[in-house]
Amino acid sequence: MAFKLKISVPFICLIVLAVASGSNGGGISIYWGQNGNEGTLAETCATGKYEYVNIAFLATFGNGQTPMINLAGHCDPYSNGCTGLSSDIKSCQAKGIKVILSLGGGAGSYSLASSNDARQVATYLWNNFLGGTSSSRPLGPAILDGIDFDIEGGTGEHWDDLAKYLSGYSKKGKKVYLTAAPQCPFPDAWIGNALKTGVFDYVWVQFYNNPPCQYSTADIANLEGAWKQWTSDIPATKIFLGLPASPDAAGSGFIPVNDLTSKVLPAIKNSSKYGGVMLWSKYYDDQSGYSSSIKSQV
Repeated sequence: MAFKLKISVPFICLIVLAVASGSNGGGISIYWGQNGNEGTLAETCATGKYEYVNIAFLATFGNGQTPMINLAGHCDPYSNGCTGLSSDIKSCQAKGIKVILSLGGGAGSYSLASSNDARQVATYLWNNFLGGTSSSRPLGPAILDGIDFDIEGGTGEHWDDLAKYLSGYSKKGKKVYLTAAPQCPFPDAWIGNALKTGVFDYVWVQFYNNPPCQYSTADIANLEGAWKQWTSDIPATKIFLGLPASPDAAGSGFIPVNDLTSKVLPAIKNSSKYGGVMLWSKYYDDQSGYSSSIKSQV
């Protein structure tokens, strides 16, 4: 005897909606600027692969130093050669991509001597990269969407002050997004205090070059445990899984595509704080095609 189950159309729609809302789709954040062979900023945004582009880096600032941007082979800031990036920045923003200036990096010269020093750096950033005015804007007149803290040296002092001062500029009009790239051991040695302020929007945690909390083929538990700590203890809007875009992009921590999509992402995407994946960097992503391979699963 045949048994027919009648399912109403609204019920099917409910199932589809439930599946869609449970997927918790995220975006991809990329770092651009540290290799002249990775294409232009406009070309990077035109790929359609990325929702956030971090311009790397403002590598010298603070403690009385003249701030200086370093974009490797892309342009020469010493001769005002990077102002042409304004048209690229605007073309990215026209596509809905957030373009963010990253402070620091692994090889910069930076530190904050005091709360007042932090205030002066915030003022410099506002006038030269954000909504303020200056006669010497390094990237030209385009107004960036925010500031990224990739602090990997110096001291851990006064980054919380800088974050609060920058956050205050959001009251002057266009929102200033604040993002950060801490290392996965919790709390981060340099910006742990800053991240407690609650003013950060997106935190892309570096789950690489840190064996105690990164993925290994034998064990996802270390990464999963660290992920749960970051998502439960940091008052940011979204947390991202930061990864090398190829095995050559970092000393350790690369996750093969199949492992990422079948093991790692299913273990972390159920968090309401999940924002997506951050990749270092555009150059290495060009070599590997990693973002294209994972985008539909992120």
